[in-house]
Amino acid sequence: MAYLDTYTTPLTASTAAHLLRRATFGPTQQEIADFTGKTASQAVDILIANASYRATPPPPVELDGTRSDVGQPFIEKPFVNALSYTYFSYVKNWWVGLMAEQNGYPSVLEKLAAFWQNHFVVIHSAVEDYRFMYRYLRLLRTHALGNFRDMAIAITKDPAMLTFQNGNENAKEHPNENYARELQEIFVVGQKDFNGNYNYTEQDVKTAAQVLTGWQTKNRRLEGSTTIDAVFNPDRHDTSDKTFSAKYSNTVITGRSGSTAGDAEVADLINMLVRHPESPKYICRRLYRYYVNPNVTQEIEDNVIVPLATFFSSASNNFSIAPVIKKLLTSQIFFDSRNAAAIIKSPAEFLIGTVRLFDMPIPNMTAEPAAFGRMASHLADNMKLLQLNLLDQPTVFGSPAYYQTGFSKNWINETLIGIRGRRTDTLVSSVIEIKPGQYIAIDILGRLRAIQPDFANPATTPAITTEQVLAEFTKNLFPLELSQEQKDFLIDKILMMNSAARTTWLREWDAYRAAPNDTTKQSTILWRCRALLRYLMRMAEYQLF
Repeated sequence: MAYLDTYTTPLTASTAAHLLRRATFGPTQQEIADFTGKTASQAVDILIANASYRATPPPPVELDGTRSDVGQPFIEKPFVNALSYTYFSYVKNWWVGLMAEQNGYPSVLEKLAAFWQNHFVVIHSAVEDYRFMYRYLRLLRTHALGNFRDMAIAITKDPAMLTFQNGNENAKEHPNENYARELQEIFVVGQKDFNGNYNYTEQDVKTAAQVLTGWQTKNRRLEGSTTIDAVFNPDRHDTSDKTFSAKYSNTVITGRSGSTAGDAEVADLINMLVRHPESPKYICRRLYRYYVNPNVTQEIEDNVIVPLATFFSSASNNFSIAPVIKKLLTSQIFFDSRNAAAIIKSPAEFLIGTVRLFDMPIPNMTAEPAAFGRMASHLADNMKLLQLNLLDQPTVFGSPAYYQTGFSKNWINETLIGIRGRRTDTLVSSVIEIKPGQYIAIDILGRLRAIQPDFANPATTPAITTEQVLAEFTKNLFPLELSQEQKDFLIDKILMMNSAARTTWLREWDAYRAAPNDTTKQSTILWRCRALLRYLMRMAEYQLF
């Protein structure tokens, strides 16, 4: 198999769903239908181009419906310490809303921004300024599909990163090595190569710290301040030449002085790091694990990672990210059958994917801020309960499931599997109301009415069957087709409760059609369908995607 050659077979519903599950936080049924029949190249071009529709969304707004300024942006208003955590939660909700948005323009942007946020980790609990976190998140979204070298330079001078990694304390008299270490170990080069050899020395960390001296932040947590920034103080900068080890070909970064010294030396440092032969392989390996399969074997290293890294760092590509994403998502290896159902869904893919697949509407943030806030908070809070705390991961390495042995398997354990089940139970049972008459829930009756021909005339059109009900609720839910034995079990044991024939469903459904406002008849249908959906959701929890 030519691993990185383009997959040319027109997309089926199954392969379109596979692409959209991996490239986004989960597709809607309409998106799957729209992408069916396209080539992989056409589909990925659309997913990349659609990022432009999401590039500059409206800023986060006040979500407290009891306040007079509800629905109004707050980022550029004077900083209020007392509202710091509340406004940070609104920034998080804003991002969750973008992930779940159903605007007809599915894009790789938010899923890729989440990758970079878990790569260039900054933790709010250490920064404690919602403006810093918003600026940091916008930086990641702006650079997500751009140039990796440019992104690494920008993040190095970002106020949130400077705060989190103590870069703002790094001065020539007392160098702070935190960021210099993480820049090499986690962000650009990787601590070790595929065979376990170290990619840099301890002295390289100390030398990089000298390069990075002099940067400070402005107005962090300053009550009443209206601007934030990162500034370079030449008086705190080490102006000597900095010599690196043989791991970096004994590169010397020339020391500078004056107001431009910081920018010049940071650029030299990042240019040196990305030229390290292991740097492009390290980034491509992480992208492969995120989008294709957590298991990188020697076969994959030789046939996917190395050639993809060569392309990534080539003179023609020059560390551009979008072409690498396209090459990976359109490759033969991406669509290879062994990579279907190869990753356990993160809490974001699990919850947001369910919301999107079952077409649960997202309230407009500016028009319905309170309702939007209730829905986004529900999703964000439940992700946190499932160990994905967006913008506040437990360590600089990010969420454990993205770096520990076993990778995505760590999203599920004996505790979390039960919590996952209870989260989807709420989506089936219509218990979370976000505004009068709208719940965070699957519209069971609406979905079934939509597939019933001539719903209002049971005397002239036959009732939908149990097989049609199962097909409606399992449509594109699983990455692998259910067997006939599984389908029979779901109908006879779950939907019909092991005590009624399938023909009973026809009578019950027609009784509901004849009196759709009769709550007793509604309850009979809902009782059966909720039992089925709860079971299906539990199956989906265990399923890889």
